[in-house]
Amino acid sequence: MCGRYFLKRPPAALLDELQAAQPAPNFPPSWNIAPTQQAPVLRWNPQTGQRHLNLLRWGLVPHWAKDASGAARMMNARSDSIAEKPSFREAFQKRRCLVPMDGFYEWRGEGASRQPFAVALRDGSAMAVAGLWEGWRQPDGEWLRSFTVITVDSAGRQAAVHPRMPAILPPELWDAWLGAEPAEPEELLDLLGPCPDEELAFWPIGARVGKFSENDAGLLERVPAEVPAELNDEPVA
Repeated sequence: MCGRYFLKRPPAALLDELQAAQPAPNFPPSWNIAPTQQAPVLRWNPQTGQRHLNLLRWGLVPHWAKDASGAARMMNARSDSIAEKPSFREAFQKRRCLVPMDGFYEWRGEGASRQPFAVALRDGSAMAVAGLWEGWRQPDGEWLRSFTVITVDSAGRQAAVHPRMPAILPPELWDAWLGAEPAEPEELLDLLGPCPDEELAFWPIGARVGKFSENDAGLLERVPAEVPAELNDEPVA
């Protein structure tokens, strides 16, 4: 699963890295993005022929939903069910997006002994995670636009932390996923898989990341912990 992530690079830098159209939405750095919060999402606009970065709410609300009460439970979508599950099926066909992250958090273990980890790309570049977005008309007539993060089976060291991980896509696959290039549903599903293990860095962090109210750069500091050596990389700046 992916229940918390961080995005600290400034909007202008993110626009440049994602090759998205100006202007950038105004969003502050966040070291603890949680479901139901607003976050930047990259979408393809066929009318402009460009990628656009917009703020959407994390936790997908299907267009046919009676209310938005279940949004937090829809923060993730399993890659093996998005083509058939009613909550995601239409969005998979028509409304795919990329969710930029500097990295994400995951917890290893059970109960009180769970150890949180930060995960980032070793080269410091932004992750572009496959997602789906949806529009839902609220009772007041305003539109709520929301998104979900697609997860896949973990591999390599990530599997030693948690069995699921976000579907991180390399730049050469972005256009196909966003819809800028034609692709059949089977081809799109084939794009989704675990990130190569050697591209990721893992390091243990403090427990306060589990609180929504905690949001500062100190969350990324490595802490002493009894963890396998292969899960104790240097933090990515």
